[in-house]
Amino acid sequence: MAIVDQKDYPNEVSLRLKDNFEFFQQKVEDLGDDISILCKGLAKLVVVDISLSRDQDNPQLIFESMNSTGRELSQADLIRNFILMGLKPADQTQLYNDHWHPMESSFGQEAYAKHFDGFMRHFLTVKTGELPKIREVYEAFKAYSRKPEIAEAGVDALLADVHTYSRHYCAMALGQEPDQVLSVAFRDLRELKVDVAYPLLLELYQDYSMGEFGRDEFIDAVRMIESYVFRRAACNIAANSHNNTFASLVKALKKEQCLDSLKANFLLLPSYRRFPGDEEFRRELKMRDLYNFRSSSYWLRRLENDDRKERVSVDEFTIEHILPQNEELSQEWQDSLGPEWQRIQETYLHTLGNLTLTGYNAEYSDHFFTQKRDMKGGFRESPLRVSKGLRDLDTWNEDTIQERADRLAKMAIKVWPAPV
Repeated sequence: MAIVDQKDYPNEVSLRLKDNFEFFQQKVEDLGDDISILCKGLAKLVVVDISLSRDQDNPQLIFESMNSTGRELSQADLIRNFILMGLKPADQTQLYNDHWHPMESSFGQEAYAKHFDGFMRHFLTVKTGELPKIREVYEAFKAYSRKPEIAEAGVDALLADVHTYSRHYCAMALGQEPDQVLSVAFRDLRELKVDVAYPLLLELYQDYSMGEFGRDEFIDAVRMIESYVFRRAACNIAANSHNNTFASLVKALKKEQCLDSLKANFLLLPSYRRFPGDEEFRRELKMRDLYNFRSSSYWLRRLENDDRKERVSVDEFTIEHILPQNEELSQEWQDSLGPEWQRIQETYLHTLGNLTLTGYNAEYSDHFFTQKRDMKGGFRESPLRVSKGLRDLDTWNEDTIQERADRLAKMAIKVWPAPV
């Protein structure tokens, strides 16, 4: 109405309507004075109005058959229409206002288009124990809604259940968790980009919200899932089994002993789906290319802030290679590393022992170690835990890189613990 009346947009503007109107507005402006082509186009515009008889016609079937010839709708749009179309107008309005519109609003316009289909896939995995393909979510939802116990409970109960789980999803996946400690745990998990863990997390969140277990136990469970994902990534174990792993854990959990049950099931996973033990994790982490890891700042931030009450924001810091990346190392660096300096640089450049955080990356440049240590903002002055120990060293070589890697790897075992 604001567009038609040529007034300012409302506060909650529809991005799609705004973008579409501005697109056509620009096209018309580009025509200049010659609007004949626009008039010809408008003359070809056809409005189709189909009237149905509620007693005789199935609006959903007609909608599906018409839509099959055009651009595919999202799975979420198909589900919404499936739920609402068969209802009387008053019931449609009530369910839309009570449940669907609040869900759309909590996701936000952009996140709704991007995330809602994925959320419904996770919801159905929780409810059915089966992981539907993303393009088959609508069919899976129809099958689930027609189960006798779901159909008997009614559409209102079904949509209320979806609404409840959507709040859990927004808290975890979209950063809307009000509890600060939980919010940080969810943020850390999001950085690992493991969407397949959400069915298990949704089930745990629902039990937590129902009082089945306490906040501390829930936080421990979230951290255990994070440890599983990160340890496997650090050990370079293929992630293609994660789908089935997390789907099976949803079914295997014993609710009366949730955390112990989760740990036990992690420990019982077969070798290719295993939870890497401390020795494997320590060994592989030291030699892994962590600079090109999927989220390189994630693991340094976790090492820096573990068990800190006053968290250090590392967003303004960058990753520093103590031994520089420059293949043309200075003579001073070559002398310090010895005759095998090229092998040492190639082997350890991007590994745990040679990486730290700094706000002085440009100033450090390719300078020699003692210059980086003693300059303004250098290692001697660094307040960061991950740079601890560098201030006391006089040289940087293969031995000191390995010693620091050992120390940080021992820290990592505590930050990402294995189940006991």
